[in-house]
Amino acid sequence: MKQVIVIGAGASGLMAAYAAASSGSEVLVLEKNEKAGKKIYITGKGRCNLTNDISAEDFLPNVVNNRKFMIGSIYRFPPEALMRFLEEGGLRLKTERGKRVFPLSDKASDVTACLLRYCESVGVRFHFHENVKKIEVLESTLSGIITDKGRYEPDRAIVCTGGASYPATGSTGDGLRFAAELGLKTVPFRAALCGVVCDMRGLEGLLGLSLKNVRVGAFSGGKCVSSFFGEMLFTHFGVSGPAVLSLSSEINRLDVGKLAICIDCKPSLGEAVLDKRVLRDFGKYANKRIGNALVDLLPKKLILPVLAQAGIGQDLPVHSVTKEQRASLVRVVKHFMLRAVSLRPLEEGIVSAGGVDVSEIDPKTMECKKIAGLYFCGETLDVDAYTGGFNLQIAFSTGRAAGIAAGKA
Repeated sequence: MKQVIVIGAGASGLMAAYAAASSGSEVLVLEKNEKAGKKIYITGKGRCNLTNDISAEDFLPNVVNNRKFMIGSIYRFPPEALMRFLEEGGLRLKTERGKRVFPLSDKASDVTACLLRYCESVGVRFHFHENVKKIEVLESTLSGIITDKGRYEPDRAIVCTGGASYPATGSTGDGLRFAAELGLKTVPFRAALCGVVCDMRGLEGLLGLSLKNVRVGAFSGGKCVSSFFGEMLFTHFGVSGPAVLSLSSEINRLDVGKLAICIDCKPSLGEAVLDKRVLRDFGKYANKRIGNALVDLLPKKLILPVLAQAGIGQDLPVHSVTKEQRASLVRVVKHFMLRAVSLRPLEEGIVSAGGVDVSEIDPKTMECKKIAGLYFCGETLDVDAYTGGFNLQIAFSTGRAAGIAAGKA
């Protein structure tokens, strides 16, 4: 039997190990941590949003970087196939808002346990607390794996070391280092699915405010770069929440410090319709100051910041508001602006953008084009997607493709 070594026991590693062993190879997983699936345990706030219940065709638009690379593996192992695989392994699933799929138990540990059962059923062996230091190559062919405990000479090796976010889980960028040492093209890791640091001076009162059904966009030179509809949250550093997380993945290759964050508080209303709505509220609160006349339109914490951006004093009587002031108010409700400073640090990203340049990898097999017998998959690759279970699906699909190819090779 051929021997396949899998480096890393995360989502892509466990799937790759099972697929390789199922294809007829002897499989050994080398994991630096004390247990498998350490990052799986913290995904989805410990609940593990493991995929999104949509077709492969609908899945692909949710891939931010290198969508074309994912076509083959996601069509061969789409969300439907992953869900069936896990349920046949004893993991009961449920689908929530946004077609996000979770274990019925709400326990991420159950996902890892299911994958481990699959691995054990085909004889996969695990060495924990063993850290891979170097991958050796001779004449463009894999020749050895050096760890802190010894040397191996497998027929094939699959690198599943993840990205560089949440380094406490073991994702410390090892795969990118291996690739760089071997002369492969790489894209530096950067945070993806993270909060955006903004200039919050004078806006401290917004801390903790959550907004639903808003549109959050990033603007450069007055033009919208990208925007997302959904929920967001004001934090001590700036903004976060689902819409902001997705936005961060679109702007993380730009100079974020030159961007403006724009919040459309009423995206379902055009400015003309919103103006009529404001007029109705002004009629209702005609004898009040404007600071007290917007309680039906905006959350209380947001009223004063919006008035400040509109250049309107909070104590101005409603009956004294001019047409120009009302137009300014409507404009700010549709375009509440924040100055972006940066993204949150790489280690805080839910996933990492960047990784091994996909031009180096065969998209059908995940094998390195320049080094026979060496495969890369999961977050180690320069592929990432929006929030909603898409990134774990990428890990599972690419891991399976690598495992099947390496196991049969």
